[in-house]
Amino acid sequence: MPATPFDLVIRGGTVGTATAAYAADVAITGGKVAAVGQGLGTGTREIDATGKLVLPGGIDSHTHIEQVSAGGLLNADTFESATTSAAFGGNTTVISFAAQHRGKDLRKVVDDYSALAARGALIDYAFHLIVANPDEKTVRQDLPELIGEGHASVKIFMTYDLIKVDDEPLLDVMLAARQNRALICVHAENHGMISWMGKRLVEKGYVAPKYHAISHPRGSEAEAFQRLIALAALIDQPIMIFHVSTAEGAQVVRDARAQGLKVFAETCPQYLFMTRHDLDRPGIEGAKWVFSPPPREKEDQDALWRALALGDLQTVTSDHAPYRFDETGKLSAGPNPTFKQVASGLPGLEARLPLLFDAMVSQGRPEFSGRGLEAFVDLTATRPASLYNLPGKGQIAPGFDADIAIWDPARKVTITDALMHDLTGYTPYAGRTVTGWPDTVLVRGEEVVAGGALKGKPGSGRWLKRTGGWAAEPTGRLTADMDPERNFGATLL
Repeated sequence: MPATPFDLVIRGGTVGTATAAYAADVAITGGKVAAVGQGLGTGTREIDATGKLVLPGGIDSHTHIEQVSAGGLLNADTFESATTSAAFGGNTTVISFAAQHRGKDLRKVVDDYSALAARGALIDYAFHLIVANPDEKTVRQDLPELIGEGHASVKIFMTYDLIKVDDEPLLDVMLAARQNRALICVHAENHGMISWMGKRLVEKGYVAPKYHAISHPRGSEAEAFQRLIALAALIDQPIMIFHVSTAEGAQVVRDARAQGLKVFAETCPQYLFMTRHDLDRPGIEGAKWVFSPPPREKEDQDALWRALALGDLQTVTSDHAPYRFDETGKLSAGPNPTFKQVASGLPGLEARLPLLFDAMVSQGRPEFSGRGLEAFVDLTATRPASLYNLPGKGQIAPGFDADIAIWDPARKVTITDALMHDLTGYTPYAGRTVTGWPDTVLVRGEEVVAGGALKGKPGSGRWLKRTGGWAAEPTGRLTADMDPERNFGATLL
């Protein structure tokens, strides 16, 4: 009897993984990769990928979607628009934020946010839990329950007046995360330094967008990293440091990892491709480039690329935080706001992968010594799937979800505002030309984007339950501060 055909076979392409690239076909059945190899059987459907790269779909593990800011602004994107944009950029999974604000019940926040995602998402998704109100119920009841249900990462801010968490309650949240096996993710900057600088700049009339970069001293990053790492080491809690922007910050991470501490870190395209000079534009135009931490110097870009190549930084995310350049977003305080009044954030979901592909694969960044494609796959798919315990994601291998982006490595595209599919109305990368672009994107074997057209439907994305512990286990050892022979702190664990 003839063999039962596969649901879909992708033929003639070059499969890229985190360790190799090789000519192979990919067979898909039931939404999963069924086989990878030469001479596979027929498929009910087939895609000709001759001359193309067949890569795992991108995972953007740091995105702000349909989220209200601390200042009360709803960002520009819905789950439908954001995940559409993500798919056109080669992504098949996003992790966004269920954001608690002061006085809000975390359980209700997650329930309400889950409903928005279930209605709108076209690709698969998970949530980080933002904790800004670490009261007794949040720490002792809601966090353990929600982590146990599959929300296995928690985000804390160490700055911003309305959502920052100080050191002592941060330790409370860390302890809850450790006891329930969740990862702590942190926006780490020294709040006092930023607040002090910002107030004095405004008092002296330095209010243009370009002064936003000066208001975040580079030392505010390294200091906060060191303090955060010391807090985490006290109870041996794994942490992920978000959006590293400076050479000094990358060095702090490198030193901590050299000591065997469970420290992970990411950076973003805006820190690899922009500098503070991007904010220096006529009038209020520079407000489009106001985001936090701000971009730094060319030397910092080089240091971050080295840190990625060395493995000090494990992922590159978009930190997509879209605000329109009008009264609903960047200009909500009026047509001529000070830099302190401008909503902080920029769009980046759709441009992230093409920018990185161009730099790492097409241009061949020297830091990666001829392994640009493998490093690209690792940083944007395989590693985030592992770090965040995303089941069945990040690889093209039998048994994994058939989340696949088929790239045309020779296609040249000039990025424009009109090309993007989010609702921000502009892209900070307009005018950049890249080589390499995703043509077809499949989530669990179903086309979401094909031939430049949207095929997916709102609500077809699935929530991903993440359980099973940390990406890296705590050592189980006690630090000197927790040694019961020295004090009674060990009883806390």
